[in-house]
Amino acid sequence: MNEIPIQQVARLTGTTSRTLRHYDSIGLLRPARAGSNGYRLYGSVELVRLQRILLLRQLGLGLPQIADALDASGDEAAALGTHLEWLQTEKDRIERQMAAVMHTVDALGRGERPMDENMFDGFDHTQHKEEVTRRWGADAYARSDRWWRGLSDTNRTAFQQETAQLSAQWQEAASRGIDPASDEAQALAERHVAWLRGVPGTPAEDPAQVAGYVRGLGDMYVADPRFGANYGGSEGAEFVREALHEWADRA
Repeated sequence: MNEIPIQQVARLTGTTSRTLRHYDSIGLLRPARAGSNGYRLYGSVELVRLQRILLLRQLGLGLPQIADALDASGDEAAALGTHLEWLQTEKDRIERQMAAVMHTVDALGRGERPMDENMFDGFDHTQHKEEVTRRWGADAYARSDRWWRGLSDTNRTAFQQETAQLSAQWQEAASRGIDPASDEAQALAERHVAWLRGVPGTPAEDPAQVAGYVRGLGDMYVADPRFGANYGGSEGAEFVREALHEWADRA
């Protein structure tokens, strides 16, 4: 049988044997079996599950939430494919940032003082300025822009992590084909609206406008591939739209 011991798994994944034993103790990742020497042994099935655990951990999910996501998803290939799409989006963004920083380093090495738009490729949080302004007004954009620029690096990173985590959970739910009107999907919709309310200047702050705002956002996620990519593409975006429309109907 093609199985590897716990120590080797720890080395391959950059984790520790203690962590793997903890995953075993809470039922998150059981080894395939124990060898004659008592060491835990892991096969292909266990390694695939561990890969998914580590991917979800990077998005900031807690172990109970990871367990729920793994146990609820029957098609591992589909779930990993959804996660791969999100990773590709992040890879593209990071590669653009790397190229921008290399551009700056090269310019500084030549004794230049760079002052051009290439310096901030991949960093731009204003890429949807025109869309936001057209739909909700210049004041809404200006207030949210001031809020973003005023955040500390720590708070900005925390917000980005929360955004990535919410996106991953939407994708995971969509990959399982759950009903957008289900309690689980509506709990995600509620979290999504709370996330929107965390950004000053959006109509989500106004009880009289929030339902229409949420409904419009759901439509935009489907209509604009730039937004839909955050939810795994068109099918994921359609699931999010249906869940948000349901939330708006109940609001």
